[in-house]
Amino acid sequence: MSDFSLSLFDLDAFVHSTFAEDLGAGGDVTSAAVIPAAARFDGVMDSRDAITVAGLPIAEAFFRALDPAMTIEILVGEGKQVPAGTDLMRLSGNARAMLTAERSALNTVQHLSGIATLTRQYVDALSGNATLLDTRKTIPGLRVLEKYATRMGGATNHRMGLWDAAMIKDNHVAVAGSVEEAVRRAVAAGIANVIVEVDRVDQVEPALSAGATHLLLDNMDLGELRESVAIVGGRVPTEASGGVRLDTIGAIGATGVTYVSVGRLTQSAPAADIGLDLALA
Repeated sequence: MSDFSLSLFDLDAFVHSTFAEDLGAGGDVTSAAVIPAAARFDGVMDSRDAITVAGLPIAEAFFRALDPAMTIEILVGEGKQVPAGTDLMRLSGNARAMLTAERSALNTVQHLSGIATLTRQYVDALSGNATLLDTRKTIPGLRVLEKYATRMGGATNHRMGLWDAAMIKDNHVAVAGSVEEAVRRAVAAGIANVIVEVDRVDQVEPALSAGATHLLLDNMDLGELRESVAIVGGRVPTEASGGVRLDTIGAIGATGVTYVSVGRLTQSAPAADIGLDLALA
């Protein structure tokens, strides 16, 4: 079994709950009816797309949960970029177990590799001018896995949740009455990391003066981004966010911002085309 663990993620519980959803009370009726109990299967998981790989150790856990004695060889490291047609994993074991676990394993690898692949495209388009951040726009229950996948694609994780930093956005400002008052309250509450969303250049200095430790420059055009970065003058990190696309992120990163955050990494990444087939001798 691969030595794989993620902070805040219980792999065994994830595998168990996924199988509970897929198998229900009746189990895999197809495999039970069609495949003899002692039948063996030699399989290979391969990618039909050029991808950045993520999730293979999790797939391994699905297979081993149903056949602990299964022989599994992971052929590609996490975060590696591979061409279409690459073999990712070889398996040999009980046929019923392998085919019962197949869809759960593939779904996970397809989803996470899709995120990692899209993330890598955005990282490459930045050309080193800024650091790519993900967001909290994740599927409920899958945040730790999806943010793991963005790391495999070369991004840096933003907040893992509402607990690890304050992020003051427009609705917080509306209720508090002003940017300055919202920031003042967060600082007074003893929060060390106070991220403040500003969508106008004239909000930059008030946010900084009140104690912001990170500015999120929301939906600003390139000129506004450059002006805001100049005002900040390196006092705190700056983050461009809002409507960032693959064809615009390069120019955004070149404005001098510290970070660029992209919600679609986890919100809109297409699944990678990965399959499991009979291994040919």
